[in-house]
Amino acid sequence: MRDAVRVWILPAAVPADELARYRAILDADERDRAAQFGTEVLRDRFTVAHGALRVLTGRATGTPPAALTWRRGRYGKPALTAPWSGLHTSLSYSGALVAVALSEGRPVGVDIQHVAPGGDPVSASARFFDPREARHVAAGPDQAGRALRFTRLWARKEAAVKAAGGRLWPNLGVPVHRGDVVECVEPAGPHRLADLPTPAGYAVAVALAGDRPYDVDCRTGLGHDE
Repeated sequence: MRDAVRVWILPAAVPADELARYRAILDADERDRAAQFGTEVLRDRFTVAHGALRVLTGRATGTPPAALTWRRGRYGKPALTAPWSGLHTSLSYSGALVAVALSEGRPVGVDIQHVAPGGDPVSASARFFDPREARHVAAGPDQAGRALRFTRLWARKEAAVKAAGGRLWPNLGVPVHRGDVVECVEPAGPHRLADLPTPAGYAVAVALAGDRPYDVDCRTGLGHDE
């Protein structure tokens, strides 16, 4: 039986009563981190993202969401503590969307990126990416196409690094454009990537540690308790 990863893509803006429910299940550190954002929109997005992660992880483990605890690894990757440590989680948010991923047995990374309308994706890719990827970005049909190509590559790199639990900077030059299995350099090891269907203006990628194939169940909205 193939491994599986579940991914939810959720709106960051929710009704006030739902936002209050999310806020109520955060721990003290999460509430403090939310308060540090400079705008209400950013504070609310953080609250929704971390609240949704708790709700979905609670369903998967049969645990009250507020009781769950994570610890941070060497480079900041959160991991569930015992007795839930067999379940791996990943969280990302950008623009108006949030992505949550859960996987049993294999570390997971998910990344969602809003395609920025401005900027210079050609120069950025030439500076940070593998030369073949820089050429791929530069060959985009127009500014929007080049920005989308850059964003898709960035999301794939972030997803692999999150699954690896390493730092982004040493891995930016790792080629991720072609092929589903990439070799991170810090920490070293293979990770299998998958691109997910995305709303217009976004790119989403997920990665699992190891090179074995897996199935992806991608959902929109929290749905009902399983």
